[in-house]
Amino acid sequence: MPTTTPFSSTHPVVLIGAGNMGGAMLSGWLKSGVPGSAVIVVDPGPSPAMLATINEAGATHLTALPKDLKASVLFLAVKPQVMETVLPAVKSAVGSGTVVVSVAAGKTLGFLEKHLGKAAMVRAMPNTPAMVGRGVTGAFANSGVSDAQRERVHSLLRVSGPVEWVPAEADIDAVTALSGSGPAYVFYLVECMAEAGRKLGLQADLAMRLARETVAGAGELMHQSPDDASRLRENVTSPGGTTAAALAVLMGENGMQPLFDAALAAARKRAEELAG
Repeated sequence: MPTTTPFSSTHPVVLIGAGNMGGAMLSGWLKSGVPGSAVIVVDPGPSPAMLATINEAGATHLTALPKDLKASVLFLAVKPQVMETVLPAVKSAVGSGTVVVSVAAGKTLGFLEKHLGKAAMVRAMPNTPAMVGRGVTGAFANSGVSDAQRERVHSLLRVSGPVEWVPAEADIDAVTALSGSGPAYVFYLVECMAEAGRKLGLQADLAMRLARETVAGAGELMHQSPDDASRLRENVTSPGGTTAAALAVLMGENGMQPLFDAALAAARKRAEELAG
């Protein structure tokens, strides 16, 4: 989806917070062709590597926003726990043409409006594979977001992977539970597989290498294949074979599905609690 209004020094992208997620998004924007002169990064203490990226791109780093600056897109990439402290200091950057984008889990549009006033707003939930350009983002836009602003936001979010727009704000909490937190579930799966391999007699480091490469390879196969996950699973499973024996446990009454049901429900509940 093309950017309908070019970003420029007079229509800047203002990034609040250049930590892991904000930094990943910034790197993606710069690689996708957003000019450094159109990017303003506000962070009291970016890492040396991030500061070098900002400087090399010709972007602007500030520790606080000047009162006369108006953003084309105000991108909020700070932790939800500090959002209430940060918002009053950035309210001045919200003008009549600004669209605000928040990636803070649990913080509702109502919460943002309380601190920033009525504005075009988007809640987005990317995940950490955005750092390697393989993330996925769920997003919801309020009624104040124009088609042009939505395209502008889409162009910024898509640099780290696909963007899925959801029809209701409440869906963002479910997105947070599924894909926002999801990479941690996959990493824990690797830990569990490696530990099970160790208990079968493999050296711990060998078991971990096998588990890591198996999950990474399976993910890449799924990424490249047109088949859905169930078909790929069936392709690996010979009737009466070793995989079938393992899946009989994993897909049993007390197997993975009820665990994931409970895990995602807990994550969504926590996202709702973070709304305050």
